[in-house]
Amino acid sequence: MIERILPEWAATAEEFGDVPEDTLFPEERPLVARATGMRRREFVTGRHCARQALSRLGVPPGPIPRGERGAPVWPPGTVGSITHCSGYRAAAVAEGRVAAAIGIDAEPHGPLPSGVLPTVASPGEIAALGALGPGACWDRILFSAKEAVYKVWFPLTRRWLDFAQAVVEIDPDGGFTASLLVADPAMGTRTLGGRWLVSDGLVATAIALPR
Repeated sequence: MIERILPEWAATAEEFGDVPEDTLFPEERPLVARATGMRRREFVTGRHCARQALSRLGVPPGPIPRGERGAPVWPPGTVGSITHCSGYRAAAVAEGRVAAAIGIDAEPHGPLPSGVLPTVASPGEIAALGALGPGACWDRILFSAKEAVYKVWFPLTRRWLDFAQAVVEIDPDGGFTASLLVADPAMGTRTLGGRWLVSDGLVATAIALPR
């Protein structure tokens, strides 16, 4: 699913179930030593997807540590992103000489819980969603798009980005544009373009920022 909204130079892998825990490398086991069963499964399968995607770039299997704020630490010369939600795990990677960053996110395709939308969207964004009409859970797509924005922003800047610091405009034909309200030289831009997809009860969003 995720490869449908990423460029050809991005390598992807996904799972709709979970893989055995023995796929973890010894260095990764302490990272989930105290995690609950669900969190462990997400981590295990997410790392498995990441290694599968990296193998398509010719990168041999190895541990993928956890860095600052829990972000994956990718092998030298690569960038990537991991996502997971109920019934789905995926990873997308690219060579660092081609891509500055990749951000992907997956969510169940259903409305956000009551009260969540005003905490992640501005009044203007909420009004724009209302103008899109029926057809998809636009609030969930907006939320997912902002998650993808953060996954591009943080590896480059090493700074927190609040939901209110990016304004997302959804294109009902499968795209979105994010306007960053804060600047950072590491980004090189304050406008990010992404794509979204609804399939099999899931929402997926992706941003691939080329060099």
